[in-house]
Amino acid sequence: MVKIYTNGSIYTFDKMYPIVQSVVVDNGRFIDMGTTEDMLLQWGRQDALVIDLQGKTATPGLIESHVHIGGVALNFLNLDVTGVNSKKAMLAKIKERANSLKSGEWLIGRGWDENLFTDATIPTLQELDHVAPHCPLFIPRICGHAALVNSKALEICQYHPSITVPEGGTIVKDERGNPTGLLLESATEIFQKYIPEKSYPELKNAVRQAVQFAMEKGLTSAHTNDPTFLNGLFQTYQIYDELINQEKLGLRCNLLIDYMYMKDLRENGMYAGYGNDHLQIGAIKIFADGALGRRTALLSSPYHDDPTTVGDAMMDQETLYSIVHDARMLSMPIAVHTIGDQALENVLDILDQFPSVAYRDRLIHVQVLRDELIPRLVSPSRIVDIQPRFIVGDFPWVQDRLGESRIKRSYAWKTLLSAGVKCAGGSDAPVEPIDPLLGIHAAVTRKAPGQDHNGWNPSEKLAMEEAVKLFTIGGAFATNEEHVKGTITRGKFADMTVYSTNIFELEHPDELLTTKIEKTIIGGEVAYESL
Repeated sequence: MVKIYTNGSIYTFDKMYPIVQSVVVDNGRFIDMGTTEDMLLQWGRQDALVIDLQGKTATPGLIESHVHIGGVALNFLNLDVTGVNSKKAMLAKIKERANSLKSGEWLIGRGWDENLFTDATIPTLQELDHVAPHCPLFIPRICGHAALVNSKALEICQYHPSITVPEGGTIVKDERGNPTGLLLESATEIFQKYIPEKSYPELKNAVRQAVQFAMEKGLTSAHTNDPTFLNGLFQTYQIYDELINQEKLGLRCNLLIDYMYMKDLRENGMYAGYGNDHLQIGAIKIFADGALGRRTALLSSPYHDDPTTVGDAMMDQETLYSIVHDARMLSMPIAVHTIGDQALENVLDILDQFPSVAYRDRLIHVQVLRDELIPRLVSPSRIVDIQPRFIVGDFPWVQDRLGESRIKRSYAWKTLLSAGVKCAGGSDAPVEPIDPLLGIHAAVTRKAPGQDHNGWNPSEKLAMEEAVKLFTIGGAFATNEEHVKGTITRGKFADMTVYSTNIFELEHPDELLTTKIEKTIIGGEVAYESL
């Protein structure tokens, strides 16, 4: 059935027809666009379905380029301490959850950020033992690069002073050599293998909630990295296949697959692009370094506030080369977490040794830059996945980590775009909220909602259209789908996001914070509609 969406202010991002009033959809794709009068005259036959947008603004469907929907899903199941602003409040939430658990039952959570704490310190092992004495505890930091455990967890994992810690990981100890309860990076693997897996129905239902939540935020597509959250490649693909292909939830999902599952991909004949228009296998995910919060992001020179460290490489160059080689043997692109400038350089040095493949390689985060690295990112076979909302989570403390000179080339999105680097926008949820309007707001203002200043390094601010294009055109480029997504163009998927206000004509960017998603349209079907 032909559908005609009429009476809108529809920003197409197609140079031929930049703004139209109406679009016509057939078989899930745009087939025409123009004025309402013309579209009704040409297509408004008796069996056409006419949907009145009532003057609302629409854009191409928003695309989330880097998210962990599985992680968002687990927040529906576990203790969520995101945004808690003091150690005292966090310990109170842990105690409340612990009191609801049986002896020996794991208390799992996520989301603490000591930079928000008014009392400024991370809970100690003794404090965690006091509020959760009877159950093992494992609570990753908001970034996922650190975690807290208690004595029960140490006991279950059979901790001893000479326990083998995976490369790149640290069990933090006090001056007496005793664990503090803080784990960094891959040290968390020691504990994770002892945590009972959630049941398949629990995980599937939680992912269903997370997918629906994503569409409520206006997302029509998501590039999601989930095997470590959803117990491996097979279960991850099965959950999404059942929800997206069988239940027809709507959201288009591109699955980034962690490098340790490459063998499973090969044995099952899966590859980049495997799937259909709604569910596809994407790139091979790799971690090159850690995060700035715990000083594990790999820098080319020492941290400004700790000259004894430059951070950590998650693996040596030989291992990284081997992983990229194995991915190329499968003709697959890679998607590499690179926050520090040295991590980025290390990855580029290896990528330069391999021919490109049919799909673009993805450099994720790219928070700390050096000028000489930028031209190496300007390539038709490379794209940078940036997370504008990191501005909110990382400033002002990140200035102490990096110092005045380096901060000028950090979170440098305008610089990247001006240099011709292809960029896509995402949230890294559950690290930051999955709401793309919050990411767009951060890209435009470079500050947290409510802050009264001109933005952190304001010369890197993006115009509203540039910011929205990160989450539309940029997201399409990241998966080589610019021919079917990213703009409202004849022949492309009929994916649109409809807003309560005209986001391109706001008096102040803060009006984004009160803008609502009116409709999320995927393949011409209304997947979400506000009440």
